Amino acid sequence: MALTVPCVAVRGSIGISLGQGPPSYEPVKSFPKDDSKTCKAMVFSPEGRYFAWVNGMTANILHCSTWKIIIEIKRPKISAIQFSTRSTYFMTWEPFIGTPNLHIWKSETGELVKSFIQKKQSDWEPQWTSDEKICGILVGADVILYEDVNFNKIMYRINVAKVARFSISPSNTPYYILCYMPGKSDQPSFARLFQYPKFEFTQALANKSFFQADRVNVYWNNNGTSVLLMTSTEVDKTGASYYGKQTLHYLSTKGETSMVMLSNKGPIHAVQWSPKNNEFCVIYDFMPAKATLFNLKKLIAKTEAPDTTLLQWSPDGEHFMTATTAPRLRMGNGFKIWHYTGTLLYERPWNEQEELWEVLWQTFPPETFPEKPISYKAVEGIAPSQPQASKQVYRPPSARGETICFKLRDDELHKAGIKKNPKSKKKTKKGTSESSQSSNPSTNGQVTTSTETQNLTTNVPECDNLERSKKIKKIKSKLEQISKLKELQVAGKQLEINQLDKIKKEADLMKELEELAL
Repeated sequence: MALTVPCVAVRGSIGISLGQGPPSYEPVKSFPKDDSKTCKAMVFSPEGRYFAWVNGMTANILHCSTWKIIIEIKRPKISAIQFSTRSTYFMTWEPFIGTPNLHIWKSETGELVKSFIQKKQSDWEPQWTSDEKICGILVGADVILYEDVNFNKIMYRINVAKVARFSISPSNTPYYILCYMPGKSDQPSFARLFQYPKFEFTQALANKSFFQADRVNVYWNNNGTSVLLMTSTEVDKTGASYYGKQTLHYLSTKGETSMVMLSNKGPIHAVQWSPKNNEFCVIYDFMPAKATLFNLKKLIAKTEAPDTTLLQWSPDGEHFMTATTAPRLRMGNGFKIWHYTGTLLYERPWNEQEELWEVLWQTFPPETFPEKPISYKAVEGIAPSQPQASKQVYRPPSARGETICFKLRDDELHKAGIKKNPKSKKKTKKGTSESSQSSNPSTNGQVTTSTETQNLTTNVPECDNLERSKKIKKIKSKLEQISKLKELQVAGKQLEINQLDKIKKEADLMKELEELAL
């Protein structure tokens, strides 16, 4: 049996291409490379049977077993594409110009099944249950649900409130649907979790209210029993973040709801559920510099990939890909493939005149790749073509080799020194600067300062005091967080294990603070 190797699809300003993954990285010869500069989208079907892309003239579907095009849909205005959960249907969206612009096709034959009007591109995709029995479409502020691909009969309509977004769980029956209903002016927004087909307001399995949400992202665990909802605002009114403000909320089919408490208030960059369904990872806070991978409590690898805008695991679970893509970053575009031990195996830099827009691993059905034992020994790899940027802070030659010491209040003291001699300043304006210089040759034309001011402006190193102040400030911040956690605990809030550990450290922090204050 031939070894299954995931391929990598690449979309950019020079078209779409397909290459083999580790270990060969060679172009797939049978793939009909598309050099069009207007390739707007590409996608693999969920189980990897098909690959589709749009080039401004046609939407093409090819079979991944042969990499040959099997369907061409000649609609030049197609801007977005998607497959249904079992790849039976292929969906396309075009800008609305008065006629139906959302089309559902059969993936294998290209036969048109149904067309709808969907004016907005955001949340345009019809959503399907894992067995494709139920299909839901957001129409206006209502969720329309169809059964058994019978699009001529509406089975159910969710209209308990104005729905701005919905999401169907990836689980088998029973099916669950999460609906997001934005609030008006000073009213809270709501997320409600329903079990199909019970959609009355009082039949919701879980309700979560929150403020400050311009948009939401939904993250289900694999078995569809729990869901995370990340809310985002375009502008952080507190001014703490340029990227707006994000919060994370949890809902479950058992009726449990909570706000996910994070240790800092920085932006949330990524959320991902573990395949085991009961754990999730959140990447948050300002300026994350490194990605660190752990197996339980043992470090597997640590690596650096500067300017990364995209990270994806290979379906084989042994490799991952990082990329720098436009329009987020237009310089230094390219992608790299790594072994999980942190070794760089392959890199493909882009020319400065070219842009890389998207990179995708080929998808596969679950259980295609057997789980392998973890190795902590780095495999043989390659050196990066681009030199790593220096991690040291730049210091001028005159300051190198010396102890860094900040001088506090220089500006204020300098101004104070000037104010000590207002008469000298007036004399200079009246043209008597020469007499002043002759009577005080040591000043070389500078303003004369008193002995008292000279003593004030003497640069006394304050490194120790500065370092101590930083430590005190850091400890006070931690104690403030502990105080808030204790208030939540008194109010009956169930805290996480890491939050309880923080509370246990209060006595040690108080002792350390007392020692620093001496």
